Amino acid sequence: MASRDELRRAADVMEQVHQSCVWSREMTHQKLVPYLTEEAAEVVDAVESGSADDLREELGDLLWQVLFHSAVSEDFTIDDVAAGLADKMIRRHPHVFAGEEAATPERVLELWNAAKAAEKRSRTSVLDGVPASMPALALAQKVLGKGEKVGVGLELVEEIQAVEALERAGEEALLPETEEELGDTMLGLVALARARGWDAERALRGRVREFAGEVRTAEQG
Repeated sequence: MASRDELRRAADVMEQVHQSCVWSREMTHQKLVPYLTEEAAEVVDAVESGSADDLREELGDLLWQVLFHSAVSEDFTIDDVAAGLADKMIRRHPHVFAGEEAATPERVLELWNAAKAAEKRSRTSVLDGVPASMPALALAQKVLGKGEKVGVGLELVEEIQAVEALERAGEEALLPETEEELGDTMLGLVALARARGWDAERALRGRVREFAGEVRTAEQG
């Protein structure tokens, strides 16, 4: 675990680079976004297939992006970012810092969600705060989960159950039976989209946007 001195040294290095490097001084939050998303993806790759050394390095690169955005900002510093993070985590872990009891993971999540709801009182939809720029599959899963909270999307499960009923009756139905088979099926659909000149990412993102509209309509009704 890095000491506070090492974290401060990293912040000082970033500040020196930003002040002395002409390329760095031309950066903005918007210009840094592609680097941020790339570094985050590389962390995921390191988690899934890399070594501990790979993960340590990629986490460092991701930390550099946090330091970079803080150096670019005229509105906050890395100390402001760190202070806000520490304060938020203390609020969201009352079982650690405020005497609440949490003997199960479910209770921990209950306390977390209660603290988060108190912080986000201005939100009017369960979808507020869901980043629209998430990858389409992750976004679909997130929005479907939010939809369940307001009773939207249950018919999708019913459709799957209907196909399962066909299987039990001896009818042919191509449902994956394992997570690996699900991956194969999804990859096959993407291959089909490519063969037909379709954009699979755009297709799913468009359907998720429609579903998000259904969720908002249900909340208003």
